Amino acid sequence: MFLTWIGIKLREALARGLKVDIMGVGFDNINMDEAVRLAVGCTLDGGKHYIVTPNSEIVYEALRDGELMDTLNSASVVLPDGAGIIAASKILKTPLREKVAGVDFAVRALPALAREGKKLFLFGGKPGVAERAAGRIREISPGITVCGFRDGYFSPEEEAGICERINDLGADVIYVCLGAPKQEQWISRNRGRLNASLLVGLGGSIDILAGETKRAPEFFIRLNLEWLHRLIKQPSRLGRMMRLPKFILKVLLRKGRAGRGI
Repeated sequence: MFLTWIGIKLREALARGLKVDIMGVGFDNINMDEAVRLAVGCTLDGGKHYIVTPNSEIVYEALRDGELMDTLNSASVVLPDGAGIIAASKILKTPLREKVAGVDFAVRALPALAREGKKLFLFGGKPGVAERAAGRIREISPGITVCGFRDGYFSPEEEAGICERINDLGADVIYVCLGAPKQEQWISRNRGRLNASLLVGLGGSIDILAGETKRAPEFFIRLNLEWLHRLIKQPSRLGRMMRLPKFILKVLLRKGRAGRGI
C-alpha cells in the first residue's frame, strides 16, 4: 500500500539524521503534512508506535526527569509543539521547519485515518469531555470511527482494565490526553498491554476538541503567541508559564558554552 511505503520511507529518512536536538530531546524536522503521513504509516506497518508533542515546558521538565527524557526520545515521532521549541531551534542554529501543534495534528490526521478504516479511542479530560470530543470529531471528519472514550480520572489499579477495554473495542489509534508528563508516563507503562498500533500524547487538546476551551485567535497563533493568550485568559498559569523564560535562558546558556568550546 502506498501510504505504508511513504511511512517506511519517512522513518528511514528520519533515521538518517533529520532529528534536531533541542536540549537533549530529538525533534523530527518535518512539517504538518509529513507528520500526518508518517502517523498513518505507523498504523500500517504492523508495529507499535507512539508520538509525543513536547512544548518547552515539557522539555524543561525532562531536563530534570531522566525517565521522561528517555520516554520522549524513545517515541517513533517527536513533534515540536510550541513557539518556545521553534525559538530554541533558531537560537541553537538548528532551525526546525515549522511548529506542529498537537491539536492541529490531531484534527489533520482524522481524514487520513478514516480513509484507512482506523478506529480511534479518546482517553482523557474531565468526565463527559471525551464524549463531547467524540461527537465533534465525528462532525469534523464524518468517516472516522470513534470506537470509544474515557475520562482521565482513574487509579493505578484500574489501568489494566482500561487497557483491556480499549483492546476489546478494537482501537487502532489512541489519543492520550492526560497532560504532561502523566500521559507520557501512562504510555510508557501501558503500550505493551495495548493492541493499538499508534498512541499519541496530546495533553489538553481534548478540551479544545470538545469545545470546552477555545483556541487562541488566529492573530495570536500566527505570531506564535498562543502562550500569551492562555496567560491572559488564565492568569493562574503564570507559575507554569515561567518555565518558558527559564527554558530559553538554559538554551542561551548552552549556546554560549558551545560558542566558547566548553
